[in-house]
Amino acid sequence: MKNKSLIFNPQKSMKRVLFSMILLLAASFSFAQVKNVKQAKNLAENVTPNFSEAEKLINGALEDAETKNDANTWNVAGFIQKRINEKEMEKAYLKQPYDTLKAYNSLYKMFGYLLKCDNLEQVPNEKGKVKFKFRSKNAPIILTERVNLINGGSQYYNLGKNKEALDFFGMYVDLANAPILEKEELASKDTLLSVVAFYASLAASRMNDYPNVIKYAQIAKKNKENGKDAMQLIAEAYKEQKDTANWVETLKEGILLFPDNNFFFGHLVDYYSNANKFQDAMVFADQMLAKNPKNPFFLYVKGYLSQSMKDYDQAIEFYKKTVEVDPKYAEAYSNMGLAYWTKALDYASKTNIEFNDPKYKAEQAKILKFYEAAKPCYEKARELKPDNKGLWLSGLYTVYYKLGIGGPQFDELAKQVEAQSN
Repeated sequence: MKNKSLIFNPQKSMKRVLFSMILLLAASFSFAQVKNVKQAKNLAENVTPNFSEAEKLINGALEDAETKNDANTWNVAGFIQKRINEKEMEKAYLKQPYDTLKAYNSLYKMFGYLLKCDNLEQVPNEKGKVKFKFRSKNAPIILTERVNLINGGSQYYNLGKNKEALDFFGMYVDLANAPILEKEELASKDTLLSVVAFYASLAASRMNDYPNVIKYAQIAKKNKENGKDAMQLIAEAYKEQKDTANWVETLKEGILLFPDNNFFFGHLVDYYSNANKFQDAMVFADQMLAKNPKNPFFLYVKGYLSQSMKDYDQAIEFYKKTVEVDPKYAEAYSNMGLAYWTKALDYASKTNIEFNDPKYKAEQAKILKFYEAAKPCYEKARELKPDNKGLWLSGLYTVYYKLGIGGPQFDELAKQVEAQSN
């Protein structure tokens, strides 16, 4: 019997040779990428750096399977961008022409690379341990240069480049919670955080990027100066996304946080009114009046809701309280006039007395009293806002007509009504 181990198989041997060659090529290529990382760093740290070639080499290593998961690769990439920034700042110091945006963009890239480096270092090794080689060096760099993200974001924001502005402002805010800076406790200590977050939400709003509007405005709402505006941005973002539940909850939160701001209360009342949930809206109106009984807007809304619920006497009562607090509240005068007018129509509809009935004249006099009460309301609305004819023109024309007021005043109103209908 032949010993099979002594039989020569040329085909099998060729496969082994080819496989060995592939392994050698792979090892060679891998070694080349590691070498490229070193070379890229050398090119960047030279007295006369070659950034173009350094970036070309490191970009290849960032994509290569053998080096892209190596923290050092990303650390070197961050180092190159740091050197680019330093060279631009050196030109500025020497009063030479320099590229401001190039300087800011290099820092933005640097942050991204160093964060990736730190993320890779957080992965446990084969023994289940986490060792940080670069964090102690990179954390101070990020902390020191982080403020320049505000400057870069501001420049892009003023140029109307909202995506770039959002990138910079967003990076500044996000870094507050980055593990590499966790010891700094920036989320609670950084006094600029909510301000920058507000501008991030504004940049996102300009692009209708509603998820980022909400993300950053949630942080910005903690700021005393811009908090109410941030809450408005959140509410509008939810509304644009047709997220009614969160929109309504945001309006309620806005009312509690900023009771003096009419945006939240007004929009919530509109929502309940459009949904015919007047009683729910009235609950909020009463709550707000309990906290601030002299707020003219809250008083006006109470009157408006009462009028919507056909309680005209209560509506008139609160419109009167509104103009007592704010004598220039034209809308309150207009709606008060409308309430008297509606009372006149309601009373007339319930009066079925014939013309020859002895009580007819007395009943008509009662009706005219409502129009007489409406007259000064519409006239005052006209006085306060003459250009806003929707507040007074139709009502005043009808009142004059019902009261038999003629002459030039009535003729003028008639012309305006005719012009408006045309």
